[in-house]
Amino acid sequence: MKIHFIAIGGSAMHNLAIALKQKGYFISGSDDEIFDPSRGRLEKNGLLPNDIGWFPEKLDRTFDAVVLGMHARADNLELARAKELGIKIYSYPEYLFEQTKNKTRVVIGGSHGKTTITSMIMHVLKDVGRNFDYMVGAQIEGFENMVGLSNNTDIAIFEGDEYLTSPIDPRPKFHLYKPHIAVISGISWDHINVFPTFEQYLKQFELFTQTIVPNGHLIYCANDKFAAQIAANAPESLSAVPYLAHAHKVDNSKIYLDTAHGEVELEVFGSHNMENISAAKEVCSLLGISGKQFYKSISTFKGAAKRLERIKQGASTDVFLDFAHAPSKVAATVKALKETYPNRTLVACLELHTFSSLNKDFLDEYKGTLNDATHPIVYYNPVTLEHKKLPPISRKMVIDSFRNENLKVFDNASELLQYLVDLEWGNSNLLLMSSGNFANLNIAQLAEIVVSG
Repeated sequence: MKIHFIAIGGSAMHNLAIALKQKGYFISGSDDEIFDPSRGRLEKNGLLPNDIGWFPEKLDRTFDAVVLGMHARADNLELARAKELGIKIYSYPEYLFEQTKNKTRVVIGGSHGKTTITSMIMHVLKDVGRNFDYMVGAQIEGFENMVGLSNNTDIAIFEGDEYLTSPIDPRPKFHLYKPHIAVISGISWDHINVFPTFEQYLKQFELFTQTIVPNGHLIYCANDKFAAQIAANAPESLSAVPYLAHAHKVDNSKIYLDTAHGEVELEVFGSHNMENISAAKEVCSLLGISGKQFYKSISTFKGAAKRLERIKQGASTDVFLDFAHAPSKVAATVKALKETYPNRTLVACLELHTFSSLNKDFLDEYKGTLNDATHPIVYYNPVTLEHKKLPPISRKMVIDSFRNENLKVFDNASELLQYLVDLEWGNSNLLLMSSGNFANLNIAQLAEIVVSG
């Protein structure tokens, strides 16, 4: 097979390109900007384009297909050339489905927790020796790539993203996978630029249940009223399976599952992860994994990159990094650290970086999300607002929205860094939450200062 990628530098696209090359396909690609880590990984795999930009002359009728990435525009020159030549055009999710259409597909959807649940299932399946295809939105220990495809598998595990499919297809990605087993981990408004009302956002999950194959399974978080509502109205042919947080206890900052096989110590923590474990266990059970096998494997799961990832540990101070940006994710992450380390000071620093989080009409959704932190902090970069062509926001607007009288707000990264360095550290945790990078803040250096100071 000969496949060309338009916008090969995307975080999802470059992983798919690498996976297909490893499968033996001929892969080429183009993009008008490619940054690390995509750039380095493409170069390592011999897929980095020689020149940056769009080159329609790269395409001819010898190509079997083109995969179109979200980063490209609808008027892309290479896309126009592919249409002119009559080459089959796929979006990223369409091509994943094409690769797995004869396999049992598991799709994990939800506003939060989907990366971790997907990662847990992958970890368990690998640990018990099951081969499977996969796509996940974070780097997972034991997996070199974020996409894996093979001819020797009969299962595919996909993280189901509700964002748009491509520049020419406005459907959410997770509507295209047609799962046999689906998960809805919870529903909390996100992507305001695409779904300007919560009702429109909620509707996407209702439509998701209608894509599950007849007589399939829908696993949902019973504690989430919207997930439960969607499950109650799902097609009658589906088997709806509710789950709750797994029974557990916290002892001296260690987490133990209460199971029929005795206590199982975990590497991860937080009530939200106890729910994630229950979801993963239900999926694994449907895939033929026994409870005993599941608990043995999940005990060694260390989490996904930037999902409550401990990046530095000291005698009495730890530093954690989390991808949390949506309100529900922020609240759950802060709560998890406070529950696990109740006697430590918690410094929680959130960067507003996404289109939704920087939108003045969405800010009120963050009300109370940092209330479990001893020192709540919010940072935003005015340059990011300009780049996203959003109206300016003020520190006062942020403070009013979060409803937290202790909140410190920064719009200058140097001032934020100085504030953090000057804090009294010791018997404390620092939690950094962002889908960005705090204006290229040297997080490793900051972590070293915090832990040693």
